[in-house]
Amino acid sequence: MSYYIHADKFFLKNITEIGGYLEVTDDGKFGVYYHEDNKPAGKIVEQPGKWIAPGYVDTHIHGLLGHDVMDLDWEGIEAMSEGLLKAGVTSWLPTTLTASFDDLNEVCKIIGAHYTEAKGAKIRGIHFEGPFYTEKHKGAQNPKYFSNPDIVKYEKWQESAHGMLKKISIAAEREGAAEFTRKAVADGAVVALGHSDATYEQARACIEAGASMFTHTFNGMSPMSHHAPGMAGAAMATRLMDDELITDGHHVQEPVVRALVNAKGPEHIALITDCMKAGMMPDGDYTLGEFPVYVKDGMARLKDGDNLAGSILQMKDGVKNIVDWNVVTPEDAVMMASYVPAKSAKIDDVCGYIAPDKDADFIVLNPDMTVAATYIDGDKKYEA
Repeated sequence: MSYYIHADKFFLKNITEIGGYLEVTDDGKFGVYYHEDNKPAGKIVEQPGKWIAPGYVDTHIHGLLGHDVMDLDWEGIEAMSEGLLKAGVTSWLPTTLTASFDDLNEVCKIIGAHYTEAKGAKIRGIHFEGPFYTEKHKGAQNPKYFSNPDIVKYEKWQESAHGMLKKISIAAEREGAAEFTRKAVADGAVVALGHSDATYEQARACIEAGASMFTHTFNGMSPMSHHAPGMAGAAMATRLMDDELITDGHHVQEPVVRALVNAKGPEHIALITDCMKAGMMPDGDYTLGEFPVYVKDGMARLKDGDNLAGSILQMKDGVKNIVDWNVVTPEDAVMMASYVPAKSAKIDDVCGYIAPDKDADFIVLNPDMTVAATYIDGDKKYEA
């Protein structure tokens, strides 16, 4: 049965409306928005004091609730999908770590075969973080699996994934990086640049070949100075590139978050979590890929070396943080967690904003940016 949501604010694709009614159709799609003085006839679902926003889109997330994409277990991925609803996420890209060709191929086979079965947040593709990285900024990636970009391997993974490999992150200084970028982009994939010690010039060569994103900007990349822009400088200076950003307050401090947003504009910042399996779990000992990790004080760190090892951030908290820091408005924060990541991963045809005939995947927000409820195809799936 169709209905109309009546709320205080609606974050629509191109404008934020104050008050009014938003139609949700019988088939779980968005319909027409009606202004406050034009009440439609039909069932009204009242959300007094609440804001309606598109469901968040997390395009870089490894794990949650004790599960990891690299566990090679569909049941675990399904549990992540359902858990993400609590974080306001309605679409996501399960994200791998650097691993063997065979393990990565198995991820592709599992998700390619089962992604339509997800009962929680919708799986919109796969994100490969690696394995075409270099060692200096390896972070929590395993260098024994690093190699030069290989389009033949990519094509085999894509075949196993039934075309669901949407995004792959590489180091720009690897031999053949620009050539690989050109071929992968021509195939429809998004190429991001990360875990890299590349010079500005090396990054620019991949950008000119079609790379369109930076992976968790500032983390795992050559820093910027006034004489050597490096990867971080490239992320700030390239006008139309989209930059991933982790807003947990640990990976990137607030003044640097503000500087990046000022440089690029919120329309080019894709909020991500980079969450690992300890997300929504208590502090303690975990693993990230093959590495032991400990979680304490809101951070996941490698036991060997103490480097940050992903995060335990939930998207709803990353959005709230960037608003609470007064870096952006609620309107822009919602865009940075929904439309921008969807656009950056080339999945904005199926998610990322509220518009007629799009899937009615949305969240109900309190004015303090906490999530009150999450809907999939117009059905309430989570309520705080």
